[in-house]
Amino acid sequence: MAGTQEIKIADNAPEAVSGVPTEGSAAAEQGPSKNELKKRAKDAEKAKKAAEKAAKQKELEAQKAAADEDYAVASYGKESLNQSQSRPRRQRVQICSLNPSMDGETVLLRARVQTSRAQGNKMVFLNLRQRTDSVQALLIVTPEKVSKQMVKWAASLQDESIVLVEGAVKKSPEVIKSASVGDVELHLSKIYLISGLDGRLPFTVEDANRPEAEIAANEDVQYKRVLLDTRLDNRIIDLRTQTNQAVFKLQHVIGHLFRDFLESKGFIEIHSPKLQGAATESGASVFKVNYFKGSAFLAQSPQLAKQMAIAADFERVYEIGPVFRAENSNTHRHMTEFVGLDLEMAIEEHYHEVMELLDDLFKHMFRSLRDRYKNEIEVVREAFPADEFKWREGSEGTLKLTFKEAVDFLVEDGVPKETLDDIDTENEKRLGRIVKAKYDTDYFIIDKFPMALRPFYTMPDPEDPTLSNSYDFFMRGEEILSGAQRIHDPALLTEKMKEKGIDPASMASYVDAFRMGCPPHGGGGIGLERVLMLFLKLNNIRRASLFPRDPKRLEP
Repeated sequence: MAGTQEIKIADNAPEAVSGVPTEGSAAAEQGPSKNELKKRAKDAEKAKKAAEKAAKQKELEAQKAAADEDYAVASYGKESLNQSQSRPRRQRVQICSLNPSMDGETVLLRARVQTSRAQGNKMVFLNLRQRTDSVQALLIVTPEKVSKQMVKWAASLQDESIVLVEGAVKKSPEVIKSASVGDVELHLSKIYLISGLDGRLPFTVEDANRPEAEIAANEDVQYKRVLLDTRLDNRIIDLRTQTNQAVFKLQHVIGHLFRDFLESKGFIEIHSPKLQGAATESGASVFKVNYFKGSAFLAQSPQLAKQMAIAADFERVYEIGPVFRAENSNTHRHMTEFVGLDLEMAIEEHYHEVMELLDDLFKHMFRSLRDRYKNEIEVVREAFPADEFKWREGSEGTLKLTFKEAVDFLVEDGVPKETLDDIDTENEKRLGRIVKAKYDTDYFIIDKFPMALRPFYTMPDPEDPTLSNSYDFFMRGEEILSGAQRIHDPALLTEKMKEKGIDPASMASYVDAFRMGCPPHGGGGIGLERVLMLFLKLNNIRRASLFPRDPKRLEP
């Protein structure tokens, strides 16, 4: 065809495309470049590391998830409110019963957390307390039993929380001095909060329980000193101290011994009214209260009721009950309300029958306290160091002085005789020191007080009417009992009432009891708190009263 150039291509010629190497060319034979290979190798290495990292992360997450899993969740925590929903029969033990022979035993008990001390995040020490007894407990992370969360929760418990714990008793390799039961410890496996605190403690029980001597001996340590008023304002916390637990255990014991001894002597317990229509001693020291459209008085003692019971042929009676004294005395030994231990008995021949029975009663109490309650006494002495209370027994018997002999001792010691118509508190203590130096006794009796110093119902001495058949008992130089033979003759009783400025008509029912015939009788009244204070030498009667009442305190 004209104008057309025909191009012929050989059949065996390879097809060529611009820019694309043909098969068998040098470029095709050479393969990927070195840079390409390096890049591919790096990418492969990165992918491998990423896979390893992801696997490791997954493994860590699995480990963390396993660690976060609280396998001990059922073994601790706050108990639901006890509304007596159920009554499981679970045997519990007391801390005081724990001992090395129980090594390995699992026990259940309820106690207060006195102190706690965490050791890292895997261990916590707890000091658990029941009344005067305490034991060290240990909670430590253990696979499948005690978790870290459990230890952390236990370490967060406030002091004085009440807990229920279960654990194994273990012998202690050495005595644990911070616990009263020091030869064992508890390895806890369960701990539940029974009752926590709603607010902060005004002071710690540990501070309140610390002896004054320990504070004074450690001037470099800033211990908190808890003053008596602070204690009394927050009495609930103060009463938790081991010292106070022991004090009030001993108060209970004194009341029990009083009852036990008198009942063994044929006495019966009575309960007299505390509202009376007239004062039993003197109008100046009674509390007057509104009584419907009139007035009444709080009883200063069960004196009238005791005597009227004798007139009713009860023969021997006693009472333990409150006594009220409206005396504005802010001293270490006076309160406006205290517990009276009172007794009254018919006598056969002489009022010393009563005095001697009272003497035997006191010595029974002293011996029993000394022989049977040494542990409680030692607990108190740690806070209030004191010489052991002493009294005379055996053939020498209790020291008995007349009022005149007591005055003579004081005069010999330099007290002006003209000041000794009565023996006041200061001279009582002075006499106590004299007696202790001369006779080595903390306990003695003074007999034959002047009639002018005694109540209207006191029997005069038959030979000297200026004296009376009355006596006081003393411990460490302070009076703890006042007693006497009572007047059982209505004519003499009426005469003495008039001498004291008391209208017999104002106490007609009392006087009439003797008009119906009454045997000779006598008795005494003991201040429970004074006996406790002086036996233990607590130095202030408020420490011997659960919730003391004085002219400045009506709460708590």
